[in-house]
Amino acid sequence: MTGNPFEKSVEELKAIASQVRRDILRMVHAVNSGHPGGSLGCTEYFVSLYFRVLRHDPSFHMNGVGEDLFFLSNGHICPVWYSVLARSGYFDVKELATFRRLNSRLQGHAATAEDLPGIRVASGSLGMGLSVAIGAAQAKKLNKDPNLVYVLMGDGELQEGQIWEAALYAGAMKVDNLIATVDRNHQQIDGTTEDVLPLGDLRAKFECFGWRVLEAEGNDLEQLLSSLEAARLATGKGKPVMILMHTEMGYGVDFMTGSHKWHGVAPNDEQLGQALAQLPETLGDYPER
Repeated sequence: MTGNPFEKSVEELKAIASQVRRDILRMVHAVNSGHPGGSLGCTEYFVSLYFRVLRHDPSFHMNGVGEDLFFLSNGHICPVWYSVLARSGYFDVKELATFRRLNSRLQGHAATAEDLPGIRVASGSLGMGLSVAIGAAQAKKLNKDPNLVYVLMGDGELQEGQIWEAALYAGAMKVDNLIATVDRNHQQIDGTTEDVLPLGDLRAKFECFGWRVLEAEGNDLEQLLSSLEAARLATGKGKPVMILMHTEMGYGVDFMTGSHKWHGVAPNDEQLGQALAQLPETLGDYPER
């Protein structure tokens, strides 16, 4: 593909982001299960990718030849991904109502067994997505496919050793058609990353491993789009590209913002109402089951 067929304006992206946040909250509330915090925090990133940045095709071909590829490593934030995939035409928006239900294609972690369009690899176990993305990027190089590979990881996920093996490899092998992003919200299931296992100076670490490192404000659409464009322009220059994306867990809902307590807890009826009141319905809610 030569470009993204969506190319939405910033105002349109903001409207989509509001609806995506509504989708996330309604999905996890309906089954009292799921991970709203990281999903809400990464909404601008997913909306920017699928409606502005990514060269992708909603008709979906598993091999991804001739288009950009995206892999979600921290697969538990799949509610935001499912919403954006549906809203960009990969499957019917009505299917969002089946999230985490028996025999649903929308599993609690992104999976491939159900053949859900847009998903190329299962990502329930943390730490693997960067390795997969590197392999896909190298395959594109071998096939002389000029498109890029994107991958998103959580910052708590960087406590997995496989991430650093993959990071060392990508730098050494000059995998320069890869744009990796870390959701740097400083939160994980048991508390802050600094309390659980401090990550230190991530910029210095990735730079030492041979990466070009950028930083982004992940909840500011204009700044995020600028950083994503800078990342794209940095590809093809002998180094993989890393975006350290600063976000707030639960962003968009005042009582959820910045707290690890919403990592994997669904809102109750009252909390759902309070949250939805803060988020305009811009594209139409999907129908209840």
